[in-house]
Amino acid sequence: MLPDFIVQKASLAARNTLALAARAEFLASIESREQLATVAAHPLLSRLPRFILGEGSNLVLAADFPGIVLKMELKERKLAGEDDSCYYVSAAAGENWHEFTQWTLQHGFFGLENLSLIPGTVGAAPIQNIGAYGVEAGDFLHEVEAFDFANGEIRFFSAPECKLAYRSSIFKQEGWHLCGRYAILRVVFRLPKQWQPRTEYGDIRKRLELRSIRTPTPQQVAETVMAIRREKLPDPLKLPNVGSFFQNPLVAAELAAALSSAYPDLPVYPQQDGKVKLAAGWLIEKAGWKGRNLGPVGMHEAQALVLVNRGGARFADVQNLARAVREAVFARFGIHLEPEPIVVLQTGAAHGD
Repeated sequence: MLPDFIVQKASLAARNTLALAARAEFLASIESREQLATVAAHPLLSRLPRFILGEGSNLVLAADFPGIVLKMELKERKLAGEDDSCYYVSAAAGENWHEFTQWTLQHGFFGLENLSLIPGTVGAAPIQNIGAYGVEAGDFLHEVEAFDFANGEIRFFSAPECKLAYRSSIFKQEGWHLCGRYAILRVVFRLPKQWQPRTEYGDIRKRLELRSIRTPTPQQVAETVMAIRREKLPDPLKLPNVGSFFQNPLVAAELAAALSSAYPDLPVYPQQDGKVKLAAGWLIEKAGWKGRNLGPVGMHEAQALVLVNRGGARFADVQNLARAVREAVFARFGIHLEPEPIVVLQTGAAHGD
């Protein structure tokens, strides 16, 4: 007999922001840790492939999922502690990320303002190491609390143990096994009491200069970031998408220098490890795909990095467009683009935004 919080043959079309049609064999709305323990102990459900779902904003559904999808609905936001230099702010995995960032601002906990308006949940933030406008979640991550399906126990991951990297973490680096083994319950962020604005990103700096703001408040930084995002990125409720579809490539400094010589307007962002980050959206636009469609999908006219579903798209349509864009960019620049969203296949388990 199934627990009452689980349904069978559930549609996932409204639970992924790319609006791809798919179904889950079982779908559980998780509002407590006890429900996770119930799933882990169930004679049938415990043996099935698992997928941990937030708001489906970084997710491409390739087919129906033959296991159990755990929709994380855990809610809680609080100040967990403080010391002389920092506040320790905790949020449950099911909290909406943008609402959480605005809550931190309202309560005087600063640092996450550059990450305003990013879709998804708090639980997805460390998995993807979400980032925008010069800031990553990993810059402030203190601890991740997770449920271990292998033994039904709680495990705590320190920031170093999460192995955070550009759009990656141990929850992605270790493959499906680790992603299916742990369900993130709570994330704790370490936010500095001595706040410094991060406004080196070009668009933020320009907009603040236009408003003659030399020393912005955290709220002004957040407002600026939100204005930029609203102008560049389509609302998935109006035009289905998963935000940035490709990662900004990291290349050797020599290649970046050669490309910059040939294309002086190429945006380049030197990294601490000596590599250089390039703007994938710029590469896609110069390769001729900005605002261009292939069947029912296309690259957005305002931001070439965003793949959109113009209506009725299937996984094959997304796959064909992604392949065409990658081939065009490689043919012109010799650079391989890597997709950013998680692709959920028929078998295995994964963790999604």
